[in-house]
Amino acid sequence: MTLSQDILKALAVFHLDRPEATWVELKGHLAEVAHNLLIQAYSDQNLSVYDEIYSDLAQSLAEAAATVPLSIDQHNALEISREIVRGARARLKGNPRPLIDTIERLDKPENDVPASISVGAPSSDRNADQAPLTFEELATLFIKERQGNVQGSTLHAIESNCRTLSKLLGDLDIRRHTRSDMVTLKEKIMDGRKPLTVNKLLTQLSTVMDWAVNNGFMERSFDKGLKIERGAESERRPFSREEVGTIMDHTNALPANDWKRWALSLGVLTGARIGELYQLTQADVKQVGDGITVIDINKADEGKTLKTDFSVRMVPLVDGAYGFDLKAFLSWVASEPGKLFKAKYHYFNKPLNDALREPLGLPSGSDQSFHSLRHSLSGLLKAAATPEVIAQSITGHSSGNITYDLYAGSQRVPVETLHNALSNAFKGTRKP
Repeated sequence: MTLSQDILKALAVFHLDRPEATWVELKGHLAEVAHNLLIQAYSDQNLSVYDEIYSDLAQSLAEAAATVPLSIDQHNALEISREIVRGARARLKGNPRPLIDTIERLDKPENDVPASISVGAPSSDRNADQAPLTFEELATLFIKERQGNVQGSTLHAIESNCRTLSKLLGDLDIRRHTRSDMVTLKEKIMDGRKPLTVNKLLTQLSTVMDWAVNNGFMERSFDKGLKIERGAESERRPFSREEVGTIMDHTNALPANDWKRWALSLGVLTGARIGELYQLTQADVKQVGDGITVIDINKADEGKTLKTDFSVRMVPLVDGAYGFDLKAFLSWVASEPGKLFKAKYHYFNKPLNDALREPLGLPSGSDQSFHSLRHSLSGLLKAAATPEVIAQSITGHSSGNITYDLYAGSQRVPVETLHNALSNAFKGTRKP
């Protein structure tokens, strides 16, 4: 069996990678981990980072429960491990009680026998005594708990995904579902949908099902391993260098006071997400260091939101790349106090994608969109042999490495280094 590094690391944290470990050894280590998480000191700056780390750890443990051959003692320990992670996340929100309860239960001598430990999961025959539960009812409970913990746009996406899944699952008693039910659901989801959309819905399904198991609504779920592994990334195809050049030739010919000219240019030069650009203000275009002009992608102003904390960054603008006229851009910025792009989001998003497709003659709904510019820049940086940590600093991605993301999280790659990397990547695109 081939296991991902994330799953192996998660198992190792709780000694679950040691088949020879006895229950007493596992229980002792679980108690030690829980104690350490209870006394761990956090700062305001790294709360969100730890929450993301614990979220990834919880996901890896959930995958391990579904895919890793474990003994009964290890499965008992795995369930408690997942409970400890939930407790650690609750403590980040100011509630240490779940961790304290777990520690007190583990410290009891009578719990040296694993069967005597209850972690909130239903017994094997409990489902038979419970009333039928549809996915729609389960999703309603899940969404109610998530309210207040996620941003409005994220909650709206969750609600939309759950409505689609509820219609497809109908009156199925989710407590008594089978693997066959989940395979049939996948077939229904795939009907007329692109791979990326299919995987988004299956991810939402797993999130709700894991939550249901963890909170005792059902004993187990059979939804793992359904995602499309190949072709899911094909929904957003990057533009080639030639295609980007065609887009920018068209863009540079637009009037200097046309906001689409500058939004498209920023998409090409920075790889920023469309939502990040929409939030930019006049004050977010600034000079730093040795006169380098950057766009400051931040969430300092009220109403600004970003995908993750790693999205906060400064991206340098390279004058002349694909014919970009920095002086004309700064003149336009000076004429736009407050938000640079003042239309409502719908009247920003759609016209921008239409303007992007126009010079290439692409139809609406094609596999290339504004987000494809982000992939194009990533490809350009890779082709220029840009070190990964620098490329991630430009695009606002997490490295996935705890040493870099957590312990070095307050250290930023110098803007001069980012500017040099972009200048090198854009070689050959400069217009005379």
